[in-house]
Amino acid sequence: MEERNFQELKKKASYLLESIKEKVGNTDVVLEARNQMMNLLDDIKKLEKEHQDSLSEFTNVLHAHVMEFMTSDLKHMKEEASLKIQAALNEKELHEVRVAFLGKKGRLTGILRMMKNLSDEVRPQMGAMANQIRNEIESMESRKKEELKNKILMEKIESEKIDITLPARHDRRGHIHPLNKALRTIVKSFTRMGYSVEEGPEIESDYYNFYCLNLPKDHPARDMQDSFYITPDILLRTQTSPVQARIMQRNEPNTPIRMIAPGKVFRWDNDATHSPVFHQVEGLVVDKGIKFSDLKGTLEVFLKDLFGSDTRIRFRASYFPFTEPSAEVDISFSSRIDEQSDDPNWLEILGCGMVHPNVFELNNYDPNKVSGFAFGMGIERIAMLLYGIDDLRLFYENNMKFLKQF
Repeated sequence: MEERNFQELKKKASYLLESIKEKVGNTDVVLEARNQMMNLLDDIKKLEKEHQDSLSEFTNVLHAHVMEFMTSDLKHMKEEASLKIQAALNEKELHEVRVAFLGKKGRLTGILRMMKNLSDEVRPQMGAMANQIRNEIESMESRKKEELKNKILMEKIESEKIDITLPARHDRRGHIHPLNKALRTIVKSFTRMGYSVEEGPEIESDYYNFYCLNLPKDHPARDMQDSFYITPDILLRTQTSPVQARIMQRNEPNTPIRMIAPGKVFRWDNDATHSPVFHQVEGLVVDKGIKFSDLKGTLEVFLKDLFGSDTRIRFRASYFPFTEPSAEVDISFSSRIDEQSDDPNWLEILGCGMVHPNVFELNNYDPNKVSGFAFGMGIERIAMLLYGIDDLRLFYENNMKFLKQF
């Protein structure tokens, strides 16, 4: 039985040596052939000493081929490791290269494990060569790691550095918001006519916002305004008219008044032509002998000052709880479009009227001694006409492309 195994092993060694003659010296590593030779050497070791001696010729030749294959393998492994180390883009990729070649299941480790079957004379030579390759790979890895660290550091320095050669960043110049610009135009027009500018609180009492303006709690006109109430008696003002009541109560009874009250007001509206927060300018004139013709003359001067001397103006009868009689004022620019046009394209611009006697009495003025007129307009509507804006919401969107136009 043992003799038969010996003959088979001898035949196998002869066949293997014959089959690899042309592969020796090939630059490609023939891993399968090398493994077969290592396995064959392992089988030879297991034979009795007399059989080993008979196979010594085969064993020497196998050792020579194994050394040649392993030397070639180590050389190509070093070259491949060098290329992959240089191609690594970060420390993670570099670590993967190290594991592939020097790890527990790496290629170099696999070669070292096979050396147990080499002869005592050959094993030290191959071990020294393998250790040299290991040292060289580790050295290349160390240099590459340092290179990557330096690269990361330089990128960080580059990203954080300040280029002092750049010109300084200049502060951008601001400008007046289109609503404030329109308001200044309105105020300028009225102050030239001798009007004072008065202000009042935006959080107002029900007393000043409604009651003092001839709107008691049971008055049906209160349904005309949807209001933001804070408490049953405190709300965000729905108009700047409360300023008129405060000024009358602050003055000596029946003393003359000529004032406008610009400011922010609040109502439950929100669409292209209405906003829950908007701005108004209201005016009040009180003195002896004030007539409706004074109101018409004042508004005609103001509107033509604002929109141009060719602006057409008309008054339409209307209703407001705090004035009697009351009127809506319309304007038209048809003369600028087509002088022959039969359609004047009237546009409502403001409301006005003579101060209601009840308003005088509620604010300590005597309607038998004085008379007066009042008017009110939305600043947003004025600004939209002055600057050709078709959507009121643009004023509040903080869109720099829109605001920079003014």
